[in-house]
Amino acid sequence: MSGTSSPEAVKKLLENMQGDLRGLSLECRKKFPPVKEAAESGIIKVKTIAARNTDILAALKENSSEVVQPFLMGCGTKEPKITQLCLAAIQRLMSHEVVSEAAAGNIINMLWQLMENGLEELKLLQTVLVLLTTNTVVHDEALSKAIVLCFRLHFTKDNITNNTAAATVRQVVTVVFERVVAEDERYKDTVEQPAALQGNSNRRSVSTLKPCAKDAYMLFQDLCQLVNADAPYWLVGMTEMTRTFGLELLESVLNDFPRVFLQHQEFSFLLKERVCPLVIKLFSPNIKFRQGSSTSSSPAPVEKPYFPICMRLLRVVSVLIKQFYSLLVTECEIFLSLLVKFLDADKPQWLRAVAVESIHRLCVQPQLLRSFCQSYDMKQHSTKVFRDIVNALGSFIQSLFLVTSTGNTSAAPNQAGNNVSGSAGSAQAAPGGLGMGGGATVLPAFEYRGTWIPILNVTVQGSAKATYLEMLDKVEPPTIPEGYAMSVAFHCLLDLVRGITTMIEGELGEAETVTQLTAEAPSSPAHSSEQQDLQSASDQSEKDIVSRAVWEEMVNACWCGLLAALSLLLDASTDEAATENILKAELTMAALCGRLGLVTSRDAFITAICKGSLPPHYALTVLNSTTAALSSKSYSIQGQNVQMISPSSESHQQVVAVGQPLALQPQGTVMLTSKNIQCMRTLLNLAHCHGAVLGTSWQLVLATLQHLVWILGLKPGVGGALKPGRAVEGPSTVLTTAVMTDLPVISNILSRLFESSQYLDDVSLHHLINALCSLSLEAMDMAYGNNKEPSLFAVAKLLETGLVNMHRIEILWRPLTGHLLEVCQHPNSRMREWGAEALTSLIKAGLTFSHDPPLSQNQRLQLLLLNPLKELSNISHPDIRIKQLECVLQILQSQGDSLGPGWPLVLGVMGAIRSDQGESLIRTAFQCLQLVVTDFLPTMPCTCLQIVVEVAGSFGLHNQELNISLTSIGLLWNISDYFFQRGEIIEKELNKEEAVLQKQAEEKGVLLNRPFHPAPPFDCLWLCLYAKLGELCVDPRPAVRKSAGQTLFSTIAAHGTLLQHSTWHTVIWKVLFHLLDRVRESSTTADKEKIESGGGNILIHHSRDTAEKQWAETWVLTLAGVARIFNTRRYLLQPLGDFSQAWDVLLDHIQSAALSKNNEVSLAALKSFQEILQIVSPARESEKPDTPPVINVSVPVVVGTTTATSLGRSFMRTDSIGERIGKYNGSEPPIITDEIEDLNLWWAAWNSWYRIGSESTKPPITCDKLTFIPSQPFLTALIQIFPALYQHIKTGFSMDDLQKLGLILHGAVSVPISSDASPFILPSYTEAVLTSLQEAVLTALDVLQKAICVGSENMQIMYPAIFDQLLAFVEFSCKPPQYGQLETKHIANAKYNQIQLFAPAEWVALNYVPFAERSLEVVVDLYQKTACHKAVVNEKVLQNIIKTLRIPLSLKYSCPSESTWKLAVSSLLKVLSIGLPVARQHASSGKFDSMWPELANTFEDFLFTKSTPPDNLSIQEFQKNESIDVEVVQLISTEILPYANFIPKEFVGQIMTMLNKGSIHSQSSSFTEAEIDIRMREEFSKVCFETLLQFSFSNKVTTPQEGYISRMALSVLLKRSQDVLHRYIEDERLSGKCPLPRQQVTEIIFVLKAVSTLIDSLKKTQPENVDANTWAQVIALYPTLVECITCSSSEVCSALKEALVPFKDFMHPPAAKVQNGES
Repeated sequence: MSGTSSPEAVKKLLENMQGDLRGLSLECRKKFPPVKEAAESGIIKVKTIAARNTDILAALKENSSEVVQPFLMGCGTKEPKITQLCLAAIQRLMSHEVVSEAAAGNIINMLWQLMENGLEELKLLQTVLVLLTTNTVVHDEALSKAIVLCFRLHFTKDNITNNTAAATVRQVVTVVFERVVAEDERYKDTVEQPAALQGNSNRRSVSTLKPCAKDAYMLFQDLCQLVNADAPYWLVGMTEMTRTFGLELLESVLNDFPRVFLQHQEFSFLLKERVCPLVIKLFSPNIKFRQGSSTSSSPAPVEKPYFPICMRLLRVVSVLIKQFYSLLVTECEIFLSLLVKFLDADKPQWLRAVAVESIHRLCVQPQLLRSFCQSYDMKQHSTKVFRDIVNALGSFIQSLFLVTSTGNTSAAPNQAGNNVSGSAGSAQAAPGGLGMGGGATVLPAFEYRGTWIPILNVTVQGSAKATYLEMLDKVEPPTIPEGYAMSVAFHCLLDLVRGITTMIEGELGEAETVTQLTAEAPSSPAHSSEQQDLQSASDQSEKDIVSRAVWEEMVNACWCGLLAALSLLLDASTDEAATENILKAELTMAALCGRLGLVTSRDAFITAICKGSLPPHYALTVLNSTTAALSSKSYSIQGQNVQMISPSSESHQQVVAVGQPLALQPQGTVMLTSKNIQCMRTLLNLAHCHGAVLGTSWQLVLATLQHLVWILGLKPGVGGALKPGRAVEGPSTVLTTAVMTDLPVISNILSRLFESSQYLDDVSLHHLINALCSLSLEAMDMAYGNNKEPSLFAVAKLLETGLVNMHRIEILWRPLTGHLLEVCQHPNSRMREWGAEALTSLIKAGLTFSHDPPLSQNQRLQLLLLNPLKELSNISHPDIRIKQLECVLQILQSQGDSLGPGWPLVLGVMGAIRSDQGESLIRTAFQCLQLVVTDFLPTMPCTCLQIVVEVAGSFGLHNQELNISLTSIGLLWNISDYFFQRGEIIEKELNKEEAVLQKQAEEKGVLLNRPFHPAPPFDCLWLCLYAKLGELCVDPRPAVRKSAGQTLFSTIAAHGTLLQHSTWHTVIWKVLFHLLDRVRESSTTADKEKIESGGGNILIHHSRDTAEKQWAETWVLTLAGVARIFNTRRYLLQPLGDFSQAWDVLLDHIQSAALSKNNEVSLAALKSFQEILQIVSPARESEKPDTPPVINVSVPVVVGTTTATSLGRSFMRTDSIGERIGKYNGSEPPIITDEIEDLNLWWAAWNSWYRIGSESTKPPITCDKLTFIPSQPFLTALIQIFPALYQHIKTGFSMDDLQKLGLILHGAVSVPISSDASPFILPSYTEAVLTSLQEAVLTALDVLQKAICVGSENMQIMYPAIFDQLLAFVEFSCKPPQYGQLETKHIANAKYNQIQLFAPAEWVALNYVPFAERSLEVVVDLYQKTACHKAVVNEKVLQNIIKTLRIPLSLKYSCPSESTWKLAVSSLLKVLSIGLPVARQHASSGKFDSMWPELANTFEDFLFTKSTPPDNLSIQEFQKNESIDVEVVQLISTEILPYANFIPKEFVGQIMTMLNKGSIHSQSSSFTEAEIDIRMREEFSKVCFETLLQFSFSNKVTTPQEGYISRMALSVLLKRSQDVLHRYIEDERLSGKCPLPRQQVTEIIFVLKAVSTLIDSLKKTQPENVDANTWAQVIALYPTLVECITCSSSEVCSALKEALVPFKDFMHPPAAKVQNGES
């Protein structure tokens, strides 16, 4: 008020007042003198007041009646000008609040008069307003009068006045109530007991009210009266009133001053008792009115609803509900039910529109809705108001689509009075109309089954801005534009949802934070506060329970209606924004239901969104089952059935994608519209933001997404993210560019959706995983039995979910991997492949993820992660296994160093690969293994090394890929190297582990079970390695066997020194001998079929072209390896207890190999035999002891040199004797025997040798092509073993043994060779060479002979046996030995035609000549040395020699080789030269008696051989041969005949006869002329003759018998000569000119020569030795000779000449005879 009370203002006021009064007096000067006077006295009065009073305003107010009086009088003049001046002055006074109550009353009375006179109406209103607004001096009656005045002015004829008055009334009413508010404010501190309120309508019951309140009460009560068309109690003087104005005033009061009504019971009473009944009464025409009902049916005409009133009533109702709901619960129930009724289809269109607007006003007030729910829906016998409102909206929306009324067919649809018919008409035409613009609607609209309703932009979200409720100036109902009601109803729904969800979620959030706080509170230390905390917590929880009940009820009440309406709208919407809003509403509802745990409703909303995402009528079981459950409940709204309307298919939507449905039977294509995509995005959004509350409806969401993804052709990529597939998905998928740009976004959201699963709690996460698993199971079912592309959505998303939840992978690992493992077993390859992809990605991610605690400290988790990898091994599909192995490979590359306890699993995976699983699989697995062996052996626990060995071995056994098998053997070698290098570390670790296991086993009371148990763990590792290699050594493939064998023996050789001494026992028996047994068995049973080629185009050498031959190689290798180990490690093996047994077993193996019917094996066996006998030097020189070992080593000395190595085991490769002893220094000193000292071992070897020899040289019983005959090298090797063996056993070598040896040597030499081998073994015929076998045989005998030579006496009895043996060989020259029944080609037959090489399976006997000849030389040598030995003499060795030589000698030219008989002769000569003296020496003993006849026969057979010389024998040769004969005769003449007296007579007789025979040799018939003289063996005859003669005449004849023999011989000879000559002469004469036959000529020549020889001989001997008779016979030949002179042959002539010449010596004078005195 400072503005009006400041001194300047006061001063101004005074001046103005005085001015006004002066003006008034001037105006009234003439016409109205009383007024003038009053004015002037007023001036004085004012001046006086101003002068006297300090507080001028107060004084003015006191005297205000007087001050105002002049002005009132002025108004009374009714002169316009004066009146205006006065009113202005009064207003000025009033505005300075200097008007007292009395003055005010006077002023109002004055105004009333002016009003009644109709003067200055606007000024009046202005004055009243000023009067009432400046202060509260006007009240009670005056106030009522002032108000009535305004009302009256409102009903004048003047429009401006009316409107001004109306405004003034409104302002005045407001002022009245504002005073109450101010009054309450003033008295608010004084609390007073309200008086009990009487329940009557007596207006005097307001006595308890304060003045302002009382005025307001009276005013409000009268307004009600007026609207109700009753007389007012307080506003006396009212003449006229309209309901519309009254209702507007009521509404404004109720709206603006709710506190007045709520604070004062009196006012509340008015509301209940007056306002509500009034409203209900006024609504009745609207309720009763049914649009389109025929008037005839009701007797009284029904009052039609009147728009202005109805609309204002609704406004009042809105205010009542909004502001006074708590007071008027029951009344509001009625109002709300009315509102709902007004939406009925049979109400006028405008009424429905305003009703919808009213409902909209409610819908934006969630708290109010909540109250409805609490007050009605939750009460037992109450109307379910909240549900009805929502359902009413739903059915309202439906009714707008269902244009024709189905209820009453007789009723004419669409009565005039609203323009629906127009809109319906246009809607019918709409689909056609829509065709333009390329199918895109220009206006946003809903379109459903031919009804087209535009969407108007009616309101901003969240505020209910009504259009028709504000049309206060309209009297006639307005025309409602098409789509308006729909649009408002649509916004009602949206606001309702938005409001409810925001409110509930807000409260939920608060409740949750409170709960958290109270949960944390009890930990506070103060005890006193604890009680309170608990108390508040319990209160809180009770409150929560109540709140939750309300929330649930609200949702339960509204969701069905909302869903029905929203689904319909969603289906009908053609506008993206509208669709977006609908979807958002459905989404928020779904989320809310989810949060509240209302599963049915949540699933229903989600289903709606899902169905919206999919093409219409899409067969998706999950959704159909859900909606079936819903649509069976039809919701009854006021007797109307609201069916869940199923989506119509012909919504006019832009098709953006065409794809294939995901179904078992392809059903053509389906189309996706942009709305489907929009729904899909909403669905994604829902899942993304509200995943935590989805629970079981994940199933719905994911199933739908899966189908959409399928239709859009998104395919999973790396990590499970879905990417748009390529065009390969088939022509069926057609995507517009619009959707193409959307796809990456969708796929991104999809991925983000699963990424966000990391924020879900464990339970929700499990729901998600379960849903994905069951989806995946369905997809799997669909993919069974066909190889169509399966849906991989679920699998891909399981992967994504797993990947983002690595931090808590343990809780979902089992269900996740368990399911993926099932997928991996699926027959559909694409499905499997993805299952494996997902599983392996998860495992890899799991291992690389940095867990807390890290995996290295959480072994359980690591094993858990690796376990599925192992499980994959149970699946047989190769593609899965490839993935598994690739995963292993990647794990090794990234994680290899930190696998720790996971190694057995990883290795197990590699080891689980079987041979039948395809090459690529094995190759990949093997790559992994190679990586392990090259890089990771040092990082893995030593206990896994054994598994590595097992796995590597198993790859060796795979028969798919030879290279892998071979490489794996190489790996085993590398592994063994690794063991060797890190031996000590591994050993320590293994021992530690062993101790732990031992302890555990003891605790459990079981035995520790591991292979090769008693051996220490490190040795066991080696043994496993050896055993593995051993298995590989008997692999079916030769290359593998070979490689494994070499590796095994190399390993044992290189690293065997690491083993404990006792372990060697196991190596020998369990590894080596076991291997030998298996190899022997396989070799003996191997197939002899020819293998055509080694797979592909590899040619196989003929020496390996049968399985048997290939096994032979293995046998060779194995035997050699074992033998080498026996040889090189003998110092280790001999101290073992059962060395001799081992030796026997080894010999047995050697023997069975040697006797195997395979040249290669048998030969190799002998090599091994040689090796173990240390005939050949061992493989590695370094393994040999440095010094020859001494038996009695003093251990300590040696230990001193090896202390470094003697503490632990020696891990050095050096292997000197000292170390060997050092190794065993713990036990008793070892006995070192490098050469085998033990005779038993040697004899065992001899026995084996004998068995091999006798078996192998025994001729076969039957003969066919397949007869096995040992090869030459084999036999050679066999025989070569003997000398060395003999050195060791000679002390015990007996005659028996010699016999055995002889058999073998003989047998060996007798063995023929196969014709294919002959070119390489047989010497060509020109060379007389021995085969190596024959050499060996002779060497063997040589060794023996030398040994005997130096041996003891009792050994020398063996000489004869050796001679026998050799002589047997000599015979071979003429009679090659027979080998069983085998037919051999003899060299003799082949002499002229070279051997036909390769005659099939022919056997060629060797050329035994050189051998026999060499044997003969040996015999001669030996005989020269031993002729005098007792044994040699006794055993008739000489006789045997002669007997043997007789064979070639008698054959002579028939001998297979010419050299044979020549050698035989020379040998005979040599032998006899030594032997005859011995024989003569022992002549008396008779030991040689039987020899002489043999010798005589031999001479006879040789000199007069039955064989003819070959035709091609040259003359020189013949002469040479003759000279040999001559030599023999000379021997007789020198060595035998001179000692005739020591020689048996028969023998001498035989010799003489023989010489006699020789001296006249009859000629052979085949000579040519030229050769005759030579071929007659003249030289020989001559010698014989001479010898004969010499023998006859030279010696003193001891007995007459001898002389007789020789004389007789002579006379026979001479007589023969005579006969021959006679016959010749006779023939010559007869033949005439014809030459005689050559034979006869030769004969005569020979005789002539013999005669000349005889005469020569006779001359040479002492005369006393020649008998006179002989001479006479000689001379008697002369005449005959002379007769021969006539012969024509020149040769005969020359011979005759020679014969005749010596006769000159007989030409003596006859007297001489007489002188001699002899007759």
